[in-house]
Amino acid sequence: MKKLSIYLVVITTILTSCNSSNKVIIPTSKTLPSVKDNYTIVWVGSGKSYVYIDGKYQRNESNDYSFEVIQRRYGNSWKSIKNMHRIHPDYDGKAGEREQTMFFAIDFSKEGTEIVSKINSSLGNGNGVSDKEFREQQIQFAVDGISSFAPYNTMRITQHYKYEEGRLLEIVELFKLDDGKEIPFAKIEESAIIFRPTILDSSPTKFE
Repeated sequence: MKKLSIYLVVITTILTSCNSSNKVIIPTSKTLPSVKDNYTIVWVGSGKSYVYIDGKYQRNESNDYSFEVIQRRYGNSWKSIKNMHRIHPDYDGKAGEREQTMFFAIDFSKEGTEIVSKINSSLGNGNGVSDKEFREQQIQFAVDGISSFAPYNTMRITQHYKYEEGRLLEIVELFKLDDGKEIPFAKIEESAIIFRPTILDSSPTKFE
């Protein structure tokens, strides 16, 4: 019973502290985005949630989600809008609305032999590293506006772009960074498939 109580407190804390619905930052513009001045990709996938309890990650199905990301690559600058949908019937809303939107802007540059990046997002700002073809990428940032009592203050996103397979695998880690020491709290394992603009020979579906 004691372990169950601790588990419920942890779940409540992560759901409350992960709320991003009130801090969405989408830059305004009088010009609508197009697919002509950038390389546009749409990623469609899902995320499986885990919470770190008793020295290991345990599944937290009620906080799973599906998502779509519109990723526009303007050369060495990327702008992405991510829409999340929590459809599990047991989701209690403590992380905000079931539907949430986030924005990420990444600027890449070269330092020596490394490809480095600066991240500005609706969740926080930070830095990252990547290979030249953007196949393996990792970004890390401090989470904005989070309470000092929260069990995490940092987010790390590790991406594996499997272009030839049309897939993206991603791990999102939430942890407390305390005097250089990482204290794990939760993670989400994401998997998505890639969509690109195309021309259809005919209607892809029909009423039957």
